[in-house]
Amino acid sequence: MNRPTDPAAMTAVELVSAYTAGALSPVEATEAILAAIAERDDKLNAYCLVDPDRALVQAKESEGRWQAGHARGLLDGVPISIKDVFLTEGWPTRRGSTSIDPAGPWPVDSPVAARVREDGMVLLGKTTTPEIAWKAVTDSPLTGVTRNPVDPALTAGGSSGGSAAAVAAGLGPVSVGTDGGGSVRIPASFCGIVGFKPTHGRIPLYPASPFGPLAHAGPMARTVEDAALLMDILSLPDPRDPTALAPTLTTFRSQMQRDVRGITVAWSPTLGFVDVDPEVAAIVERAVTRLGEAELRVVPADPGFGDPREAFELLWAVGAAAMLASFPPGAREQVDPGLRQVWDRGESIGGVDYLAARDVAAGIGIAMGLFHTAYDVLITPTMPIPAFPAGHDVPPDSGLTSWPQWTPFTYPFNLSQQPAISIPVGTTAAGLPVGLQIVGPRHSDDLVLAVARYAEYVLAS
Repeated sequence: MNRPTDPAAMTAVELVSAYTAGALSPVEATEAILAAIAERDDKLNAYCLVDPDRALVQAKESEGRWQAGHARGLLDGVPISIKDVFLTEGWPTRRGSTSIDPAGPWPVDSPVAARVREDGMVLLGKTTTPEIAWKAVTDSPLTGVTRNPVDPALTAGGSSGGSAAAVAAGLGPVSVGTDGGGSVRIPASFCGIVGFKPTHGRIPLYPASPFGPLAHAGPMARTVEDAALLMDILSLPDPRDPTALAPTLTTFRSQMQRDVRGITVAWSPTLGFVDVDPEVAAIVERAVTRLGEAELRVVPADPGFGDPREAFELLWAVGAAAMLASFPPGAREQVDPGLRQVWDRGESIGGVDYLAARDVAAGIGIAMGLFHTAYDVLITPTMPIPAFPAGHDVPPDSGLTSWPQWTPFTYPFNLSQQPAISIPVGTTAAGLPVGLQIVGPRHSDDLVLAVARYAEYVLAS
């Protein structure tokens, strides 16, 4: 297979291979990607902050390490972006909001930013998010509308839509997003890339997310291998997250290559309650059929829980209200109008109702734990629909009123805190990407990545 010669088109693994061979330097790669951002991002609005000078300083330092034969980490010199919800020393973290003062100060790195720096990666800038990452499309009063590289008339999805658009458009090979209800997997499906939500707590977070037990961080990439390498960096411990999991006993990059042939896969095309676009359903069905022909034991099976949207939306509203309570006076009139409604609802919810919603989440976790005693992983579509026009919170003329109504495959697995990945498996007749979701038991992040890598291989052959 011919490798791309344009650094902006290379994966992270391909860039490291080129650095190792002396065929390319981190400075050359960073310059190429910065040029791509300057050329293309005015149409997409994937970045809310780009810092060429700082990026090139990091790239030059990495180049020196490679020339000396002492690369610092797994992806030393690989350019990366991060969503503008992660604290980043020296850069404002505005979370898509006009109510957050860019003057700061901004003296602290989040665990994600710290791990990326320690590995020697090149931080290009920060990607767009809806205000406080509250919805499944990416537009905000601060940064405007982020668009899909496949068709800029369409949404990139959200809330990590800027990261997905950047990776899909060649504006950086990898990015890090957050996922509280599908926010990594939704835009990955819409933009045709890989998006992985690991088990809750696998990637440390600081400060704690107001969305609490729903909140995850995750890698976004063009390949499962890149996502696995990035997981080995992002999942390193950080003392500031008291909910973080213990360090893994192995590496994701090694476990990604394990033989998964013969495992039992539950195939649920609707989860028992989802209406799916017929074209999307057919594309995912064909992909699952091929996986069954490739020695995965595919068994039709629904997990057996009903739609938990009501409980999810209650928990989501409380988290949003908790975050917004810290905003300055007058912020209510400035925030996204849809977010204002969520804020109002969140403030009206009592502790008893909150705990009842948490009980629903626990019930799904129990049901899925039992389900996985019979099935190694669960496969579903990632999204029931392809991308729709940008600038809308719900598909136009759909009659829907909230974003969870069109994301029913993703948020249940935030409630259960399980690892779930979206990989691209085809396109519609209009050329719009379609994603397949693989869900595993809690703490089976390595298995989910291994099945995704095998699926990626099978479907590409």
